[in-house]
Amino acid sequence: MKLPPLLVVDDEKNMRLTLETVLRDEGYEVRLAESAEAGLKLIGSEELFLVITDARLGGMSGYEFLKEVTRKTPNLPVLIITAYATPKLAVEAIKNGAVDYLAKPFEPGELLHAVSRCGERYLLMAENATLKARAGEPYRLEHLIGDAPKVRELRQLIQTVAPTDATVLILGESGTGKELIAGAIHALSKRAANTYVRLNCAAIPETLLESELFGYERGAFTGAHRTKRGLVEEADGGTIFLDEIGDMSRPLQAKLLRFLEDGSFTRVGGTQELRVNVRLIAATNRNIVEAIQKGEFREDLFHRLNVMQFRPPPLRERGNDLLLLAQFFLRQFAARLGKTVTGLTPAAQSALLAHSWPGNVRELRNVMERAVILEETDQIRPASLPDFEIESRLRQGNLGPGAPSRPAATSSTNSSAISLSEALVQFERELILAALQRCGGNLSKAAQNLDLSRHALRYRMSRLELKSDGVVDDESESPAGSSGQ
Repeated sequence: MKLPPLLVVDDEKNMRLTLETVLRDEGYEVRLAESAEAGLKLIGSEELFLVITDARLGGMSGYEFLKEVTRKTPNLPVLIITAYATPKLAVEAIKNGAVDYLAKPFEPGELLHAVSRCGERYLLMAENATLKARAGEPYRLEHLIGDAPKVRELRQLIQTVAPTDATVLILGESGTGKELIAGAIHALSKRAANTYVRLNCAAIPETLLESELFGYERGAFTGAHRTKRGLVEEADGGTIFLDEIGDMSRPLQAKLLRFLEDGSFTRVGGTQELRVNVRLIAATNRNIVEAIQKGEFREDLFHRLNVMQFRPPPLRERGNDLLLLAQFFLRQFAARLGKTVTGLTPAAQSALLAHSWPGNVRELRNVMERAVILEETDQIRPASLPDFEIESRLRQGNLGPGAPSRPAATSSTNSSAISLSEALVQFERELILAALQRCGGNLSKAAQNLDLSRHALRYRMSRLELKSDGVVDDESESPAGSSGQ
């Protein structure tokens, strides 16, 4: 971050120019004023990070100027320099808000050191303001975009649960909006005005996670030179969101279980029991039942967390919500990048609907950002999208829970003369035909069996030139028309 200018106020021209030269040589941008009155006008016209003023000025004195600056802009530091320095005047200047007091003559290094400290102070304050603004970004229920029944139910459940203090567990695939749900719950709760703390348990080494969460005492380990409050203390009175809690070690799970009972804990290396009032929201993309069965997650902790459970649906189960979200991200990135892209061509929409979206909404967001960057017309075309056909083929072996097992390879796929691309196409055809046969030609059931949407299955059948004679579409309850030979 670049520093704004600083202001030098002195009624002696030579002193003004000398200070300007010294400061500009160090890379500072400098404004000059020959009187306090002129200095006040400059302060009101642009942002400054420091004011340097002589104590004795013609007209309003430097001390009066200091009082006026402190009254109007209390966060703007003022450095006073004077040839008539006394301890009494120095004390008076500091009491009235001066950040420092230099007696003439002074070494340039003394001045530059004081200016440097003020510059660092300004940058830290600016960074702190930015971080607070980001931390305070509202999570609104309207950010949960979609008209799918499961999404409408999710919004209703958030409105019902948020005003309570119930512990919440959010289960779902990566990229489905678990963090958005947690933020919306806090924003609609009675704790909304208090701190909201987020911690990704998978992003912090296991050895540091406990001290990050519960804090530590001085001397608890090498490098612990002072006592540090943990995030649960920072969130006192508010909400803490523990993302990827399935990656937490079992010993720390035991400590968290105790904390959930009554809000009590001890810092690492400490003996004093502390207590806070915090609402806890946890999330994981792991198969929690499988983790419990493997002994990797405590069943008693699961039951304690699972007071209210949320399960955001994966994108592939949300139907036309996909296009609503794509349009939302398109507008967002078009505005950010200054592009005139306003929509998607029908072919691009079909390509998006046909993809299985293993990365869910997060993957869609990245795809739309890429498309807006690449697109040179006012409509997103398939050429601006990734090659979903190849990605989908390569993922056929990992269709997810409930998917059919692989059929035995035919002689065509075993032939050494066939290319990899042809083998993958043949394999996809066999998977779809096998699913349709098992489901008695029911398109919706076959799509569910293959972990696809109805639209995506129809698109693939058309692309693979599979006949749809005898295939029943639940929407019409009649045989679907032919989609090709």
